[in-house]
Amino acid sequence: MSIGTVLSVLKPEFPAVTISKLRFLEEQGLVSPRRTGSGYRMYSRADAERIRYALIAQRDSFLPLRVIRDQLADLDAGRAALQPSHARMVSRDGELVLPAPGARVSVPEVCELTGASEAELDEMAQAGLILADTRGRFPGRAVQVVQAALALARHGISPRHLRTVRTNAERQADVIDQVVAPQRAQHSGAARERSAARAAELAELYATLHAELLRTAVDQLG
Repeated sequence: MSIGTVLSVLKPEFPAVTISKLRFLEEQGLVSPRRTGSGYRMYSRADAERIRYALIAQRDSFLPLRVIRDQLADLDAGRAALQPSHARMVSRDGELVLPAPGARVSVPEVCELTGASEAELDEMAQAGLILADTRGRFPGRAVQVVQAALALARHGISPRHLRTVRTNAERQADVIDQVVAPQRAQHSGAARERSAARAAELAELYATLHAELLRTAVDQLG
């Protein structure tokens, strides 16, 4: 398969994957497509499956590429690929178990779902990444925040380095609030529901824009 064909095969499951990402995985030694006499990459089905394995490991377990590369080497050698304990995820019937966004979860529950220690949670709380209520419980979305923060920590990026991410998110939320506030102020329950749905949609658009701008900035690093 050509690199374009591989991309079209993976896109339905990984919408954000790009040709640059496929080339990057090759540069990192996770896959080695053969080259034609003209220098074009040609991928086998096994190559495509290796890429899929890497993308799933990054998406679902936030594993760094060196760990994924080691796992693939273990599989190539016929050994079982061991998952590091700090990347443990709780799943049921193949689906990740995550609390609903509106739920409240205790410190032990967050630790169980993410593999984080209480000390790590405390560090994240001090950096303002997660915020407990008066009963010491966190919102359901704190689980995803902790998972992402743990993955970044494995690359040497500590919670204190992430304060600007939190600050930017709060500023963007303020802008969204200004947009939806008139609709939310209406007494109709339906209007408030539309306001909440619009706010969620705007948040997704902001997240997409931020991700693309970040990718563009990283591409320019050379």
